[in-house]
Parts: sequence; structure tokens; C-alpha cells
Amino acid sequence: MVVRRTERSMESRSHRSPYARLFAIPGAKAFCVSGAVARLPISMMSLGIVLALNHMYDNWTIAGTMSAAYILAVAAVTPFYARLFDRFGQHKVGWVALTMSVASMLVFAFAAWARVSIPVLFILVIVTGCTQFSFGALVRTRWAYALRKSEDADLLDAAYALEAGIDEMVFILGPILAAFLATSVSPVSQLFVPTFACAIGGAAFFALKDTQPLVIENVPVAPASSADRDVRAASDNLAGAGAADGDGEGDGLSLRQLHTRASKPRSVLLCAGVIPLLVVFVVFNMSFNEFDVSVTAMMKAIGREQLLGLQLAMFALGSCVGAFIFGSKKPKGSNWQHMVVYLILMGCGYVCCRLAMDNLILLGIFSVISGLFCSPLFATGNLIIKDIVPAGRLTEGLSWVTTAGTVGTSFGSSLAGMVLDVSNPHVGLLMPIATTFAAVPLAVLGWLLARKHGE
Repeated sequence: MVVRRTERSMESRSHRSPYARLFAIPGAKAFCVSGAVARLPISMMSLGIVLALNHMYDNWTIAGTMSAAYILAVAAVTPFYARLFDRFGQHKVGWVALTMSVASMLVFAFAAWARVSIPVLFILVIVTGCTQFSFGALVRTRWAYALRKSEDADLLDAAYALEAGIDEMVFILGPILAAFLATSVSPVSQLFVPTFACAIGGAAFFALKDTQPLVIENVPVAPASSADRDVRAASDNLAGAGAADGDGEGDGLSLRQLHTRASKPRSVLLCAGVIPLLVVFVVFNMSFNEFDVSVTAMMKAIGREQLLGLQLAMFALGSCVGAFIFGSKKPKGSNWQHMVVYLILMGCGYVCCRLAMDNLILLGIFSVISGLFCSPLFATGNLIIKDIVPAGRLTEGLSWVTTAGTVGTSFGSSLAGMVLDVSNPHVGLLMPIATTFAAVPLAVLGWLLARKHGE
């Protein structure tokens, strides 16, 4: 009878939606929602800096350069914070890091509101960027910890797809909210809202101690003295055993072999497959800002700037839908294989967008189709990292993916601006096609290297 009930319960669980199973895990809803709220600055701060600075100083160059300085500062320090989280735990590091982050954002917002000098603002925005860390990596690490049991391991795909979908929802809501606040409330108000969201969401997240991953530490073992009585006895016994076997060199143990030291943990960048994956992320992430900047230039050229937000939201909408489709069913095959397929499909979507760019309705439809493969790409990349880095360094590994994406988008924005200055939006929309397809052979190379190392 007990066996039948167990079989029935397992069967009923297998037929439930993966998302229903995810949120049935104790504490999952709380850290997922609080992490989503705390992530709002990633979609509002850089745009808020541009809107505020351009309004106050009427200079796009200063505003854009300051936003780029903020983004690069964030990218530079994200892996450092991730290593601290992995080494000392989310709760212990989180409160200190969150306090520094919120304080620096408030100081910068008040300084911009007070119209301090441009050099001072540059210093403050770099300091602000240096206090930011990736809540997305922290949430994904908690999912990996919550799903560590074998019966839940198949849900990690759905969890990472869910987080990719939340990222897209944040990127849909954030720019719309920032633009509304800048134009309807105050040019600086969109800097305060993400600050308060980070403070509230972050405080709730780090207060959840039950779901935080355990800290895995290397414990150094000091060698015992050769004068120790037990060691001398063990040495004599081992030597005698080696002599009896006639080959003390091969079978006997020496005091040198009993001597253990704590090895320094190597960087996750040295794990096989990490560098190729990061290169792929840098290259294909360039396509997103290239697409956004080129579409912005096109809408401005045809006098439809009022529809720009809606047009850009179509890609994010497709990515959000793609995240939940990806998470609802586990695809077969290698994660690297999936990445190659998704890159090719997204590149084909960009081709359709370029062909339909003079028809806004068709452009919106093909933007949704292109976006379908965005979140699955990010989710697949996170799954690859999960497979190849040590469990105790997962946050650091995931943060490197975030950093690679950030660097790629900043490169894409700069490249798109240079191309558009000397050409037109029709040429500009060729860039996301080129960079996406350029990432395909890099992903194939990563796939081959992973197979060589026995993925």
C-alpha cells in the first residue's frame, strides 16, 4: 500500500507543471520575487543616467559616456563580489554590499539633483558602479542549491528559464518606468526608484537565511611532527609492510604523503569551456544594443519616435515568451548544441527584421520571433556554467556570464553609434545579423572543446 501511494505521488508530481513544482519548494517564491524586485536597477540606472544628464546639461555625449562608465564599472567588479559571496556566504556579505550599493546610488542621485559639476558626477557614477553586484547570479545560485536533490535536478532548466524571463520582464518594465518618471515627475526621479527597489528587494532577499547556499570551505590540515609517537609508530608499520611486500617504493606510504596542505582555489576562468562561453556571450550580446540603437535611429528618421518604446518592447516580449517555453520542456542533447541552434535561429530572425524594417507591423512581429531565442540562450549558458564550474564557485561562474553580456552590450552600443554616424539605419540593422552569426563558429568551437573534455 505504501509503495503504491509513493508511486502515485511520484506520478502526480511528474505531470505537474515544472513551474508549479518550482514554487512548491519552501522559500522559493520569496527569494524569486525579492530577487526580481532587487534587479530593477539593471534596467533603469544606465538609462536613468542618460535621461537625467541629457535633460540637465543638454549634452548626449556626456550622458552617454557617463552611462558607459557606469556599465563598465559594474562589469569590472561583478566577479569580485561573486567570489566574496561564494567564499563567505550570501547573508554575511550581502548586508554589507547592499548597504554600500544603496548608499552610493542615493549619493549619486542627490548629486545629480543638486547639479554638481560634471567631473564630480563622473567620480560618483564610477563609485556607484563599483558597488553594484549581480542579484541574478545570487538567485540562480539559490535555485541550484534548492534543486540539489536528485528528484528535483530536472527542474534546473525551468528555474534558469524562469529567471531569464524575469530578466526580460525587468527590461520591459524598467525603461518604460524610467521614461515616464523622467518626463512626468522629475528628470532625476528615475534614479531614486531603482535605489529604493534595490534596498527593499535586497533586504528581503538577504533576510531569507533558510534558502541561502551553504559555504564550502577548504580546511587546512597541518602536518604532524615527525617526533609524534603515533606518527613514528605508523611510519614503522608502513615501512615494515613495504619491506614485506618487497616493493616499498610502490606500495608504502611515507610521511611526505601524509602531509596535506589546503590548495588555493583556482579561478573559474581556468575551467575547461568557460573562456569559449564568455567569448560567445560577448559577441552575440553586441547584437542587442546594435538592434536597439539602429531601430531607434530608424524610428527617429521616419518621425515615429512616440512608438519607439512599444517597438523595442516586442523583442523583450518574445524573449519573455521564449523563456517560459524553454522552461516548460527539457530539450534533448548537449547544451552547447542547443546554443548553436538558438544562435542560428536568432540570426535568421534578425535577417527577417532587416527585410521588414520599412513595415513597422512586420518588424514588430519578426522582433518577437527573434526574441524567442534570447532567454533560452542565456538559460543555456547558465546551465553550461553550472556543469563545468565547482559547486562552491557557482556564483562567481554565473557572474562572469553576466559580465561578458554587459561588456558585449557596451561594445555593441559604441559600434552601432559609429556605424550610424557614417551610414544609415538600413546598414545599422545589418550589424546584429553579422555579430550573431559570428558567434556561431565560436559556439561550435566551444562545443568541440567540451566534447574533448568529456562533457
